[in-house]
Amino acid sequence: MVAASGTPPAVVSRQPSKVVKRSRTMPTETKKTKSEQGTHGALNGLHVEAPTTPPAKRIKMNSTIVAPETPTPTQVGLMAEPYRSGDLDDATPPPIPGDRPAQPHVTNAPLKTPGGSRIVTYSQEVIDSSPSKTGVPRPTTTTDHLLEEACAHLIKVDPRLKSVIEKHHCRIFSPEGLAEEIDPFRSLASGIIAQQVSGAAAKSIKNKFIGLFNQANAEGGEHADRAFPTPAQVAACDVPFLRQAGLSGRKAEYIKGLAEKFASGELSAQMLLEASDEEVLEKLTAVRGLGKWSVEMFACFGLKRMDVFSTGDLGVQRGMAAHMGKDVKKLKAKGGKWKYMSEKDMLEHSAKFSPYQSLFMWYMWRIEDVDVDAVQNN
Repeated sequence: MVAASGTPPAVVSRQPSKVVKRSRTMPTETKKTKSEQGTHGALNGLHVEAPTTPPAKRIKMNSTIVAPETPTPTQVGLMAEPYRSGDLDDATPPPIPGDRPAQPHVTNAPLKTPGGSRIVTYSQEVIDSSPSKTGVPRPTTTTDHLLEEACAHLIKVDPRLKSVIEKHHCRIFSPEGLAEEIDPFRSLASGIIAQQVSGAAAKSIKNKFIGLFNQANAEGGEHADRAFPTPAQVAACDVPFLRQAGLSGRKAEYIKGLAEKFASGELSAQMLLEASDEEVLEKLTAVRGLGKWSVEMFACFGLKRMDVFSTGDLGVQRGMAAHMGKDVKKLKAKGGKWKYMSEKDMLEHSAKFSPYQSLFMWYMWRIEDVDVDAVQNN
């Protein structure tokens, strides 16, 4: 039998057992069940206590793969994709940059309408009209010089940014980036598709979504028309049909609702050209499925508006804290939404870089890719 002690010996002799009168202070021996007795193996007639291993706990894996944080998260990437991205719906050659009037507080990207036309903020009609009539501020620069002037402003406000700017060219707001045409409905719908899934999954679902509306042409080979569906096409479909692309029921409802707003004219490419920064945020966050962060990212990287700043982006918060000399690793353990920097401090600091807060935000994402000490000491 096993000795009544804190740790049973590994081997017990076969000598006749003696009756031991237990004292009240000795630990009592629990009676083993048949299954427990079966765990003892026999070795040369001796009973050996087999080690017991607790059953491994099953770890419930979350099937949802969260897209990476900034910079360039999946959702932002899909929202900012021009019509030369290599998707099934993209056969357009790269755009040829052309110098156009620009202004930090307007949409500087050319927009594509559901009818296929290309529109820009500063058409000849707008240029010839007064701002009081059009509601659009006068241009202050051109697309060829917008990034150059913005970088100069950032460095003037904070010379420490010079090394970061020299190391990381921001193509998004370059003449080439500003020439890329954006379809607002396609970009916003793609952003909803990409919510809370990996990049590969988002790409696959998006292509299946396109395929739902091109089934008749799917056998046409590489030259088949594989255009992204128009708002009217999507609005006419029911949710179960849209779910065939791999969308969740909630996402299918969101995309259908977005399509209905574009199809009715409540949202339009023209409105996104003429609206102020505040109006864009107000109009788009009223759409189910589009939160403030998603709209800010679309305004910045899709519409190419230059004075957008997102305090709710953890990457921006972390980059700002690092740029201002805070110990980011230490703050990471702090926890909470504003563990790196308070919203008030973020807004106060970023306001200095207006009207180019979008570019400042982009460089805050890049701060931790460079030697922070070199930035601080520059």
